[in-house]
Order: sequence, then structure tokens, then C-alpha cells
Amino acid sequence: MYQWDKIYKKKGKVFTKVHEDMPRVLKIFKKHGVKKILDLGCGSGRHVVYFSKKGFDVYGIDISKYGIKLTKQWLGNRKAKLKIGNIYKKLPYKDNFFDAIISVQVINHGTIEKIRKLIKEMERVLKPNGLIFITTSKKRVKKEIPKEKLWKIKFIAPRTFIPLSHDEKGLVHYWFNKKLLKKEFKNFSPDIWVSNHHYCLLGKLKK
Repeated sequence: MYQWDKIYKKKGKVFTKVHEDMPRVLKIFKKHGVKKILDLGCGSGRHVVYFSKKGFDVYGIDISKYGIKLTKQWLGNRKAKLKIGNIYKKLPYKDNFFDAIISVQVINHGTIEKIRKLIKEMERVLKPNGLIFITTSKKRVKKEIPKEKLWKIKFIAPRTFIPLSHDEKGLVHYWFNKKLLKKEFKNFSPDIWVSNHHYCLLGKLKK
């Protein structure tokens, strides 16, 4: 929690650019009549603000108090319902509450056990046929990474590590691949692609 506060205090104003695929996601949300959206791990609020501007009923949750503070400042007079909370615990929303959930570079910050519990919670709070758009980090070989951005890491479980340097030092990371994404999101009909060294998954809940 405090690590994320430090990150947002240091880099919060950097996280302003909307994910490059979000305009495409917006069109799909509109096509399916989405109205109520949850930004899971909303950080400093770039996507909360984006969808709020587009007229959606937006909710956001993040573990960082400072991230939520930045989101409120950025929203100004626009409305969004924000909560400080740990996404790996029971989500503070009713069953079948949201039309869609977005989560950009968030859900992979946990062990696979915690991620599986989170996916179940996502399924619980989504309406039947609800939509999700999530992104996770893609494993890269050393030669693809600039030297100044190369982390020293320590593995704590299969595909699970913590950085020993840089801003995210000590934060858990889990590496997905396409096969694992399909497995863990088996209750969705997923479309998966790679964008800017990240996996993107757009899916509809099968219920």
C-alpha cells in the first residue's frame, strides 16, 4: 500500500495517457449498452476520468490513498464513485452490479492464488454477459529491455517474482502468457492480443 503511495507521489502525473486500445474498448462498450463500469486498480485515475467524460457511470477502487486523491483532483466537477481498498479481498460491491470491468496493468500484482480469488470476485460483481478488458505484463527477453529499465528480480514461486530495484521494488509480479490467461479466464469468451509488450484480454462473461 505505502509503496504505491510512493510511486504515485513520484510519478502520478506521468500516468495520464489512456491505454492505446481504450478507444476501441469504448466503442465495444457502447455497442453492448454498457453503462456502469468498474476500474479495478484505478491508480491516479486516467481511465476513470476518460470514461466519466464519455458519460458512463464510473466506479474506481485502488489500494493507494494518494492515487485516489489524485483521481478526485483530476475529476474536478465530474462524478465517479471511488473507494480505497485491496482488490485481492472481497470487492465492496453487490452481485451482478457492473456492466463492465477494466483493469490496466493491475491484476498481475499478486500470487496466482490471489489472482484466482480476484477473478471469482470479478465474475460475482459482473452482470450476466458482462464485459472485461484487462492488461497484464508480457515476459520479455533481456535484449528487448533498455539497460536503464532492466530490473534485478527474485523469484518467490513459479512465474512469480519481486523486483529488487527500481520503483516497484518489493511488489509481487506474476507473468501470464496467452495459454494461462485463457485458462484462468475460462468463464469468459476471451479475445487476447499483444499491445506494447502487454497482453490485452477483452471478454464476455459466460452467464
